[in-house]
Amino acid sequence: MPQPPAPSAQVTAAEISRIAGVTRATVSNWRRRHDDFPAPSGGTDSSPLYDLESVRAWLASRGHVSAANPSEELRTTLRLRAQSGGGMSDLLLLVLAAAGRSPEELTAAAQLPDPDLVTHAQRDVATAADAVPSADAVHFKADDAAVLRALYACVRDEGGQAALGVLAERELEDSAASGAYLTPAPLADLLARLIPGSPSRVLDPACGGGTLLAAAARRGARELYGQDNLPVQALRSAVSLMLTAPEAEVTVRAADSLRADAFPDLLADAVLCNPPYGVRDWGHDELAYDPRWAYGVPARAESELAWVQHALAHLAPGGHAALLLPPAMAARASGRRVRAELVRSGALRAVIALPVGASVPLHVGLQVWVLQRPEPGGPERKSVLFVDTAADAAAGTTAAGRGGTSATARTRGGSRSASLDWERITTHALGAWRAFSENPDTFEGEPGVAHAVGVVDLLDDVVDLTPARLVRRTRVEVDPAELSAEVDAARRGLVGVAKSLARTAGREGWSAVGASAREWRTATASDLARGGALTLLRTVPEGARGRADGGDGGGERPDAARAVLTGSDIARGSGPTGDPAELRGDTAPVIAVGDVLVRAVASGDGPMSRVAGEEDAGALLGPHVHLFRPDPKRLDAWFLAGFLGAEENIAGASTGSTVLTVSPGRLRVPLLPLEEQRRYGDAFRHVHELRAEARRATRLAEETARLLAGGLTGGQLLPSRETAEARSRGDDSPH
Repeated sequence: MPQPPAPSAQVTAAEISRIAGVTRATVSNWRRRHDDFPAPSGGTDSSPLYDLESVRAWLASRGHVSAANPSEELRTTLRLRAQSGGGMSDLLLLVLAAAGRSPEELTAAAQLPDPDLVTHAQRDVATAADAVPSADAVHFKADDAAVLRALYACVRDEGGQAALGVLAERELEDSAASGAYLTPAPLADLLARLIPGSPSRVLDPACGGGTLLAAAARRGARELYGQDNLPVQALRSAVSLMLTAPEAEVTVRAADSLRADAFPDLLADAVLCNPPYGVRDWGHDELAYDPRWAYGVPARAESELAWVQHALAHLAPGGHAALLLPPAMAARASGRRVRAELVRSGALRAVIALPVGASVPLHVGLQVWVLQRPEPGGPERKSVLFVDTAADAAAGTTAAGRGGTSATARTRGGSRSASLDWERITTHALGAWRAFSENPDTFEGEPGVAHAVGVVDLLDDVVDLTPARLVRRTRVEVDPAELSAEVDAARRGLVGVAKSLARTAGREGWSAVGASAREWRTATASDLARGGALTLLRTVPEGARGRADGGDGGGERPDAARAVLTGSDIARGSGPTGDPAELRGDTAPVIAVGDVLVRAVASGDGPMSRVAGEEDAGALLGPHVHLFRPDPKRLDAWFLAGFLGAEENIAGASTGSTVLTVSPGRLRVPLLPLEEQRRYGDAFRHVHELRAEARRATRLAEETARLLAGGLTGGQLLPSRETAEARSRGDDSPH
């Protein structure tokens, strides 16, 4: 009996726009103006789905050849394959095999008829499986022809890593639920550079996607060993490393490193690791007598100390390890005995505190522990280095504040690294570590940043290894003249800002309207968008690419060279500080000067809207921000921003109970002549400047007060004798 034809795949309007190489607005116009445009075959009224083959036939009838780039085509076919339950891991080996083919061979493969293409891909995978012996058998089906063809084309035109990245977006994305986190590239490079010399044999027992091992390969490592508990992550890591380090010997295994060590006899030159944190079920009971616990049996709540000792057990004598760890393990009472033994034995060489946001979890300032396996008869370790780079985050944030993002912020990737100055962080950490390594006994450090603490001083009742506590400047280290000059500079800055604030506040740009409030006709933002007076844009999440309030969701995919403007940036008046990596597969509009930006969530303090300036231009729109692009011939930008962000307007357009979500199309705008709009716009711009000056004054006042209080209590500053005498006379007027 003949089988019924398989149902065609379905695509969203956003995917149609990518296939045709047009904007979402164009697709919306096609739907309205052409009666023969395919009708929705599924989805909902707000997020319709269309039959892919019908759409392609319609496009072909009008001469629209697919304009999607290869990675976009692969991304679309992967989503369609996932609709039928297909996974991504079975395609990883094909990426590895395809990367070894010439462009001509890949072109020929992509042009094969479907049955021959499936057979060809099956042969390619079989050859690649020999390079990754732990990979499961892969069997492609006839329905896989479209994704196989797209994968070959993507590898041919954009390279194996690009294809691997597209696969990772869907099934290999880092998430808290799976415990698999991306280690930002600048942080991975820092950990690799903390290993002295040029280690050849490097192990990562929780390798994830292989980022740390790739960093080691860039430093010259030639034997790369990895293990991960998730088979798909282990396979991804193996393929990625074989692509990025083809000259290295890559061995990756899938198993729990603590319970089922795949390399029990391996002694590496170096170990790099970003292990899972806070895992209770790590094997405490069954591993109680494991020989790896040379420094003490880790408590049930101290899985991180198990990873530390696992790393030391895999080091050759004198070898180094660098692990990314949570700050709590530096002071938890349950780990005191193991910490004491690590310090006493000389195995712990340095603890480096990172700024908040350096890596997941983003709300915690993580630490890097540098360890060295003691050598029999080796030198006695009398001190441990502590470095605190948290202040470097403030430097990066300041650069990205009122004046815009720093150059470093715009070019670095990683978790929230757009707001961190990685160059400064790396310089401080590596500079202190290298100076300490060369001569620990004469290391002088830098007050408040780096300090070497004697082993005897660390072995107290708590063995608290928190860098911020141990590098803090003491009273005798603070120079009175230096602090006095710093206070004077802060005070002068505060006086200048206070004068500017007074001038801004003193401006009189308004008057009473009369006996009763003014009334006017209004239109919703959706009405204005339909009339062409403005365009509504938003960042469209992957998998939720429907139409929103009649606006155009068109944009571009995240780019590590662009920062992201967030709702928090609008609230605190900073430049774009968001991380493009957090957008993942979203399509984000690029902000232009004159765009009106409105926070999508009506919670917290600070303004709800602002007009994009030069410091915002070129940034990507964050997922919780609405963008209104006005026609300057019909709408004044500051007029629009003022009314869109009004408290009453926001309240009327918001839904929800605990979290109020703003529906942008429901916001209302008065219908006024352009000349009158500009008068209102000037007033709203003034209000914006007043808020900005008030924030600067508050910040400088707090800093000045902090310096004064610290100087007085620390003994570096003396209170003014004239002020005291004036107070005794009852004269409280300022001098």
